Amino acid sequence: MQSRREVPPRKLAKQIAIASASCGVFGREGYARASVDALAAAAGVSTRTLYNHFPGGKAELFRTVVAWTSGEVRDAQIAKMNGLLDAERPPRPADLERDLVALARAFVALMAEHPDHFALVRHIHAEADHVPPEVLQTWKEAGPGPVGRALADAMTSLAAAGLLDLHGDAALAGAHFMALTSHSIVQLTHYGVLTLSAQETDRQITGGVAAFLRAYRAA
Repeated sequence: MQSRREVPPRKLAKQIAIASASCGVFGREGYARASVDALAAAAGVSTRTLYNHFPGGKAELFRTVVAWTSGEVRDAQIAKMNGLLDAERPPRPADLERDLVALARAFVALMAEHPDHFALVRHIHAEADHVPPEVLQTWKEAGPGPVGRALADAMTSLAAAGLLDLHGDAALAGAHFMALTSHSIVQLTHYGVLTLSAQETDRQITGGVAAFLRAYRAA
């Protein structure tokens, strides 16, 4: 969608309504299977109206939805990381494991808070060879890229506080943290499609954080 300054309010509201309705269709059907007719029907508009707002058709609409939902989840994840590095409560060795477990739990909880987004991401991974390259790039730039950089910054701050030894690669340490905690649950639940018990979720998170600290806790 264009910026708010460029689009009249009524047109912007219509674009948002179409994108919101399309998010659910893309989340259920994926990119390849979702038809323009189904997307228009979900939004309660004609296909002509859809193309008037998104001249690039399905690809442009999917790119818009991916950027929008990725931005929402990105902002939520970065807010969780900022909470971990609260300037009023500097990180302490005694709190490190507890704080990392809390961060991982907060990341996992976002699957339930943003189910349509994680359904979209599941389809992006499954249909990577069918999704337009510009859509994949938009997703990376809107979500995984900024989140990865923010997590690397958070790891660097913990290292500066003497709590972690990043072995010279903050980005890799952040990737390992995600892989050992939230990503393992994403895979087990197929991006939230399946239910994981609270006990198993806790086991995955606490075990993942413990493994991360065995590799990265400062001596």
